[in-house]
Amino acid sequence: MAILHAAQGVVMLMLSSDFSLPVTTSFVEFNVSTQQLFTQLHTVFDLRVGPLVAGFFFLSALAHLFVSLPGIYEWYVANLKRGANYARWIEYAFSSSLMIVVIAMLVGVYDGLTLFALFGLNAMMILFGWMMELHNQSTEKANWTSFLFGSIAGAIPWVIVAFYLFNAGDASNHAPTFVYWIYFSLFLFFNCFAINMVLQYKKVGKWRDYLYGERAYIILSLVAKSLLAWQVWAGTLRPV
Repeated sequence: MAILHAAQGVVMLMLSSDFSLPVTTSFVEFNVSTQQLFTQLHTVFDLRVGPLVAGFFFLSALAHLFVSLPGIYEWYVANLKRGANYARWIEYAFSSSLMIVVIAMLVGVYDGLTLFALFGLNAMMILFGWMMELHNQSTEKANWTSFLFGSIAGAIPWVIVAFYLFNAGDASNHAPTFVYWIYFSLFLFFNCFAINMVLQYKKVGKWRDYLYGERAYIILSLVAKSLLAWQVWAGTLRPV
């Protein structure tokens, strides 16, 4: 998995154009001549999308490589036997949050602090997953509090992105079709992670074995990142 993620990251860097999007701030300032407050929009910098997309591939590659190292692998296996994978949640907190930022920027969310908040909310959703696994090691019956709080935190970025997506353009011009495909396909895959956790803790069929759910997480991660990356590449990063 480290090789598959890293290889796609390298290819993304090699094949991507210089397409970039602005990161902005919008603060209230005082106009001395009119004696009024007004909002001044500033572009702080332009962010190249290609390296961002490659970034979540490289984060996953590093995480898979990390847990395969001597000493770390034993820690990883010991946690799996207790029904937890803390390395997964650390990696997801960064990689999936970066994915949310990319999706948000594609629909027109350029405000730097808003992007930071979206990153943080998604990371909190992931860390609630960590708490779900940690807490339920000491319970006889699954406690779903962390799962519910995480679902609330994770839903907010998608609602914000939806507002930007469906209000973009005017009556005759909307966001490009590929952006809608990205939104719905990645929303579906993000929810598949939650469904996988539910099946694990409900012990449905093959999910009675924690390792079956672990393999599902690994496959879902690869597919979701690949799907987002190559949809973005096809829509904006192909050299003209």
